[in-house]
Amino acid sequence: MRALASLPTRAQLAATAQHIASAQAATGAIAWDTVGDTAGKVDAWDHVECAMALLAAGRDEQALRAYDWLLAQQRPDGTWPREWHVRPDGQVRVVDPAAETNMCAYLAVGAWHHWCARGDAAVAARLWPGVEAALDAVVAASLPSGAIAWAIDPAGPCGQALLAGSASIHHALRCGARLAEALGLTRPDWELAADTLAQAIGLHCAADDASERFLDKARYSMDWYYPVLGGALTAAAGRARLARRWDDFVVPGLGIRCVDDHPWVTGAETCELALALLRLGDRRRAIQLIADMQHLRDATGAYHSGYVYPDDEFWPIERSSWTSAAVILAVDALDPTSASAAVFAALG
Repeated sequence: MRALASLPTRAQLAATAQHIASAQAATGAIAWDTVGDTAGKVDAWDHVECAMALLAAGRDEQALRAYDWLLAQQRPDGTWPREWHVRPDGQVRVVDPAAETNMCAYLAVGAWHHWCARGDAAVAARLWPGVEAALDAVVAASLPSGAIAWAIDPAGPCGQALLAGSASIHHALRCGARLAEALGLTRPDWELAADTLAQAIGLHCAADDASERFLDKARYSMDWYYPVLGGALTAAAGRARLARRWDDFVVPGLGIRCVDDHPWVTGAETCELALALLRLGDRRRAIQLIADMQHLRDATGAYHSGYVYPDDEFWPIERSSWTSAAVILAVDALDPTSASAAVFAALG
């Protein structure tokens, strides 16, 4: 088994940020992996997460290029395609035109993150129209249960919700409302949607995943911790939820499983669980998890997406930009002097 029980240094995180930068095309699009001779996959959620990490690493210009590119790709209805392919020269091809609501909403998290980190009113005003259009489109996909439909296609919202996606949207709605306040605006409808969504998530979690508000994805660790990470649960409910399935997902010394029925740990999920623990004030276990997943780091500073531990093999064969981004954001959140860490604090 691989193990390296230490946190990355500032210099090591700079190398990790360089890996993310190497996945950015000249136009600003950030692919899942280093942009080489073939087209790289891009989606809006991971793209924003990478922009946040670049900013946390002090690469402001590259972060802004990422946001400007995303704004340029936004459709008139406020959404983005589920997936693009981008070539090194910046040419983009839409692979899947349907919209996922959690992907569309996440720009609000990135915009609030930028405000927390830099307090730049000009950048906030630049990002605001995209945030407003995206969150309005997402709120329009609300379901009678209070959950948010997970996808929007040409016929409208799909009519089904995902727990992890809705929890991420809850976070985005809170961030969007805070950004509005910072700009001297109000969006009480976003706050109401977030309150309603939190209630739906809370009722679902209290029923121990027995309700029908969300599709059954309980085998995925994201469904387990995202209600905590997204700030939709009270601290007491969050602690109880994480305790209930801790042993199902956490592999000591390695990180956490992506799914409960495969011996496969993944770096991004491990760092996100660390962020969820920080929301609950559990700094000790958050630090341990980030240290545990350092075996995924390679000599360049990039991180492999996952590791199948019985076979002692990395899988899939990729060093995803968003895994590197999750590491940077998790370590940044540990820093008590980091203004941007407030993005993952309790938002109410």
